[in-house]
Amino acid sequence: MRLMKFVLMAAIVAAPAITFAQAPAPAPQNHTIRQREFNQQRRIAHGFHNGQLNRRQTAQLERQQRGIRHEVRSMRARHDGRLTMRNRRMITHRQNTASRRIFRAKHNRRNG
Repeated sequence: MRLMKFVLMAAIVAAPAITFAQAPAPAPQNHTIRQREFNQQRRIAHGFHNGQLNRRQTAQLERQQRGIRHEVRSMRARHDGRLTMRNRRMITHRQNTASRRIFRAKHNRRNG
C-alpha cells in the first residue's frame, strides 16, 4: 500500500515536469532557404573561378537564383513577411532544381 502511494505521488509530481521538459518546437526554416541560396551562389562563383562554368552558364544560373529570390520576396509580401508550408515546399523544389542545374553545368566538361 505504501509503495502504491509512493508510485502514485511520484507520477503526479513527475508528469508536469516531463510535459514542460519536451524539446521546443523547431524554428522556422527561413534560415535554410537563405543558407541554401548562399551556398548555391558560392558554388556558382567557385565554378566560374575554377573554369568549370563559362560566362553564359554563370549568367543563366545567376538569373535562376535571382528568380528564386524574387519569388521568395513576393511570397513573403503576400503573407505578412512569413512563408506558408506550401510556399516553403515550392521554394525548396525550385532550389533543388537549381542545385541540379548547377551540378550539371559544372560537370558537363564544357568550359571557357
